[in-house]
Amino acid sequence: MEQQGGILFVDIETAPVQAEWADLSVEMQAEWTRKARLIRHTGDEQPDPAAMYGERAGIYSEFARIVCIGFGSMYNSATGWKLRLKAIAGEDEKKILQEFNNVIARIIGLQGDIRFCGHNIKEFDIPFICRRSVINNVPLPPALQLSGKKPWEVQHIDTMELWKFGDVKHYTSLSLLATILGIPSPKTDMDGSQVGEVFWKDKDLDRISKYCMNDVLTAARVYLRLKGIDNIDLQPDHADV
Repeated sequence: MEQQGGILFVDIETAPVQAEWADLSVEMQAEWTRKARLIRHTGDEQPDPAAMYGERAGIYSEFARIVCIGFGSMYNSATGWKLRLKAIAGEDEKKILQEFNNVIARIIGLQGDIRFCGHNIKEFDIPFICRRSVINNVPLPPALQLSGKKPWEVQHIDTMELWKFGDVKHYTSLSLLATILGIPSPKTDMDGSQVGEVFWKDKDLDRISKYCMNDVLTAARVYLRLKGIDNIDLQPDHADV
């Protein structure tokens, strides 16, 4: 098995920046209306921007905030391989990002290098973290300084990219990939489309954190399976990284 010390499995959960479209500033309402016109939809008529906001805004970094970052690192214990899990969640996005930066700094200080791993991490999680860091005026750590790098120079590991096997147009969700590989699905309590409602209406950060860490665990198990490592029964360890 390749050295796991420098891999940090990561997943983020996001929610619209405001609970409702009406809570946006007039300027941001206008920007979302323009954005909504460009978003593909299934109806015959262009849907109402306010309705689309609740359904779709959570995936666009300009209109959504990070409410949780889950991460995990592998280690070999006396009882077998485990994934040490932690989630940083809250209502203050800037504090979430700053604390995540602190975690990265501590890990690099111990290990000297780090690679992120996750599902669709190169197209979603990492760019989202970087953009929201800029918006919140949070400096990017060296591990996230990707500007100007060629795709092959980015050493982060994407399980969706591994599954594509060179097929640039293919998309497979983590839930589907886990199911077909015989790995327990992460979608046992909720799914990503519900995070905004759970954050804004239910105020249940604990539920979001558990869901996020379950995604991290699933991505780690998928990674091992895709690397042909079948002799590791990875178990969760909800302790500080």
